[in-house]
Amino acid sequence: MSEDVRNGRIRSIVIVGGGTAGWMAAASLRRHFGKAPIDITLVESSEIGTIGVGEATIPTIRNFYQSLGLDDLEVLRATQGTCKLGIRFKDWMAPGSAFIHPFSLYGQDLGGIPFQHYWLKARAFADVGEMGEYSLGASLAAAGKFTVPAANPPSSLSVFDWALHFDAALFAQLMRRVAEANGVRRIDAKVVKVNLRPEDGFVASLSLHTGQVVEGDLFVDCSGFRGLLIEEALQTGYEDWSQWLFCDRALAVQSQPPEGAEPPPYTDVTAHSAGWRWRIPLQHRYGNGYVYSSRHIDDEAAKAELVAAVPDRLLHEPRLIRFTPGRRKQVWNRNVVALGLASGFLEPLESTSIALIETGIEKLKALFPDRRFDPAVVDEFNDWSRREMERVRDFVVLHYKAAQRGDTPFWRTTRDAEIPETLARKVELFRSRGHIARYRWEMFQPPSWLAIFAGFDILPEGWDPALDGVDGAALAASLNQMRAGVARVVANAPGHGDFLHRYVGQAPAAAE
Repeated sequence: MSEDVRNGRIRSIVIVGGGTAGWMAAASLRRHFGKAPIDITLVESSEIGTIGVGEATIPTIRNFYQSLGLDDLEVLRATQGTCKLGIRFKDWMAPGSAFIHPFSLYGQDLGGIPFQHYWLKARAFADVGEMGEYSLGASLAAAGKFTVPAANPPSSLSVFDWALHFDAALFAQLMRRVAEANGVRRIDAKVVKVNLRPEDGFVASLSLHTGQVVEGDLFVDCSGFRGLLIEEALQTGYEDWSQWLFCDRALAVQSQPPEGAEPPPYTDVTAHSAGWRWRIPLQHRYGNGYVYSSRHIDDEAAKAELVAAVPDRLLHEPRLIRFTPGRRKQVWNRNVVALGLASGFLEPLESTSIALIETGIEKLKALFPDRRFDPAVVDEFNDWSRREMERVRDFVVLHYKAAQRGDTPFWRTTRDAEIPETLARKVELFRSRGHIARYRWEMFQPPSWLAIFAGFDILPEGWDPALDGVDGAALAASLNQMRAGVARVVANAPGHGDFLHRYVGQAPAAAE
């Protein structure tokens, strides 16, 4: 290695803000760089609270903490967590309607033809049930059951994955313990000034309220919606997506778990008059919230609607969170990379907040700069981030458009609104040919899109012509055998509460 290259290496990383994003970044970057001579410092103030919007995750979180040397049961215990097989959508099409978006495959693809085509043809000849009955993950969730996936599944019918519900504050504490054990330095102080280099506008240092000045080569902004570095200091700009996503408020409240009830192995998402309500089961409490549009309901009316809908004793007054859906125009600007809420925000309809932190960290590892901060590296990072965020946006927008409700002003607005061209093209492709396009940097893969399409009854006009020579009645009989096989596995699986009690070592307990 030449001396010039060695001298150009990043020597210090300064992370601004703790919470979930900051400590995940600190723990993961420290683990990634091992004994490389890079100092990592995290600056946070114990006087400033964190928002903690996300307590539900997607399966990638398990890969994340396993890369840090943690196992599933360890994290479940440390975070008062429960298991999550997917998300149940209630009342989105009409009162009483429900379906589950699982982390699971559907049926079996044969001969290069996706399962949905076999199901579409079979249902024209006999009752072959709903699409979800061919997903082991969805079927387990619907029955309140949980078991870990088989290490060597005998067929694609046995393939499913799972994630966690956890206390985000406890998860951040766990990440902090991992980070500090590996050498990350924490400074408990408020940032009072961000000092820029006059020659190029890069961040040179942070002035703290204690009088200390913290210098760094690379700065990671995990300061939340405020965007202390990326926005207040560098004035990066924000891309507002309110023309597609109308919700801009959330009320969050914790509640005591229902006495004697097993926690469901899924997140509940229920449609309301001006948005939707989440319900997330933990061992020690439930998380509840109402995401809504302030153009269609005021804060007090939304609070009343939320409080009336939560069946448990509330543990505090609902907390109001204001947000603008969208993203920073540059997630990486000069020598600052934004993660978490500082990089942008999409409502947590599909539990993507923490997952976007994970992918932001992975992009930073893949494109880690030197002190020249080559524009080609920065531009590539920003392009990856933009594409990923837009594709998550499209997936969220699909839920509102597909619901086709019109019983309140909010639902009429979402039903009639224009959708992004990228989403419109994807929906039309599925309607006309039953094909689900798969793109790079897309968080949700074809089975997830199929779950939403089928759940909202968006179906292709016909099946693959290669199946025209297949006997429909025989195909229906084969599918019903497949469905019965899934049902047998579900019948023999333990309840979610039983699983937690046996393997996590703690039965779900009432909050104090």
